[in-house]
Amino acid sequence: MGLLEIVFIAIGLAMDAFAVSISLGLSIEKPKLREIIIPGVYFGSFQSLMPMLGYFVGIYFVAKIENLDHWIAFVLLGFIGGKMMRDSFSKERGGRRMGGDSFGFMRMLVLAIATSIDALAVGITFAFFQVNIYTAVLITGATTFFIAMCGVMIGNMFGTRFRSKAEFTGGAVLVLIGIKIVIEHSFFL
Repeated sequence: MGLLEIVFIAIGLAMDAFAVSISLGLSIEKPKLREIIIPGVYFGSFQSLMPMLGYFVGIYFVAKIENLDHWIAFVLLGFIGGKMMRDSFSKERGGRRMGGDSFGFMRMLVLAIATSIDALAVGITFAFFQVNIYTAVLITGATTFFIAMCGVMIGNMFGTRFRSKAEFTGGAVLVLIGIKIVIEHSFFL
């Protein structure tokens, strides 16, 4: 798996955080710098941590299932991407304001964990393809950090118009990468 694929995976994984960040942007009248940076820090950190955990879990199992690695990657990426695409159609599209402290520790922690669960599975696929995990998590974390901050600003400016499209696009990217992995493995090995 090359650098370009890692960048696309990072963008795909960041779409959940982007969608949530748009919602956070909706919850405030005029975002302060702190309110723009906080989602980036939480989401970027967890989008780095979860693939790292997945990678080390995957390393343990990679020798046991090496002949099936491309199919496992396809199924995981397809499932995650398909779920993101399906969820994009069922998201509430209203522009309601969140109550309470939208950027409080517990709320941000729960959101960060929820938006990074799929990154755990992607980390497992990184182990199968012997990806440099440190480069991958750095790219994923930095991409998510930037995209989440943009999401807060976009949410504040434009409302919910882009939320479902961003999540659908992120899911489609993950599905396409899964298909690409199977095609490459099938035709070039």
